[in-house]
Amino acid sequence: MVRHLQSLQDFNREELKGFVSRALALKKERLAGVNHQQLAGKSVGLIFEKPSTRTRVSFESAMYGLGGQVIFLSGRDTQLARSEPLKDMARVMARYVDGMVVRTFGQEVVTELAAYSSVPVINALTDLHHPCQILSDIMTVVEKKGPIEELKIAWVGDGNNMANSWIQAAGRIGFELILACPEGYDPDAEILAAAQQEATKPITLLRSPEEAVAQADVINVDVWASMGQEEEQEERLSIFQSYQVNAELLAKAPADGIVLHCLPAHREEEITEEVLESDRCVAFDQAENKMHMHKAILEQLIGDK
Repeated sequence: MVRHLQSLQDFNREELKGFVSRALALKKERLAGVNHQQLAGKSVGLIFEKPSTRTRVSFESAMYGLGGQVIFLSGRDTQLARSEPLKDMARVMARYVDGMVVRTFGQEVVTELAAYSSVPVINALTDLHHPCQILSDIMTVVEKKGPIEELKIAWVGDGNNMANSWIQAAGRIGFELILACPEGYDPDAEILAAAQQEATKPITLLRSPEEAVAQADVINVDVWASMGQEEEQEERLSIFQSYQVNAELLAKAPADGIVLHCLPAHREEEITEEVLESDRCVAFDQAENKMHMHKAILEQLIGDK
């Protein structure tokens, strides 16, 4: 049966943890000089309606690093720009490539492609979910702090696709998550309610960043205006100002807590230069880990079983 990665809900607790442990092993092997060839003879199509530096390069490097090949298609290069039915595109692309990595706006695009594709469809970002990013973030947390089930994770800022996927991860894997979002910028209510029902540890939504980070082992931050929200930038700057991750906020958190940012960062907006460049921020290790996690995902979904 074809397995797709549309959201983290597509996999159970042990499978999600398996992605993390495999990515850590692949990273260790790469550093030891192991030449991975698990996907030799395989190809993947990268279909990106939303541009990206890190996601594109990390997926391409991951596929090449496993011996496979990549075909990159921007939105204007595909029939998506010409209103071809997604179900037609899915069935044709599946005859050309062994998997599709899709970065787009609406979750419904990924859902329909997966419904009609006979090869795995991997969600590399939609406005609702960002599962691959959160898996690589969890890998970074485990690498730096140990088993995530024993930790308290804080999210500070917009209740965006990243927040939604962190919520799903907390519900499924079982770790404490505290989110601090301004009123009117909460994560998806249905995703939150479903995860809270499944969760074995608290998933809490607050308004106070100080309260959220008070006992946090990990502090997550992201841009205040995501791609497609540029017209809201000025308004969001005002609303989110008290949610900036700065030295004053970190002083209220445990001294050994780490800071995650998926990048790109808007310095002096959601995070200060001082914090981003400090030893407590692991954003650049986090960015590297995207490639190793993407290897684990591609190997599991596209590799021969």
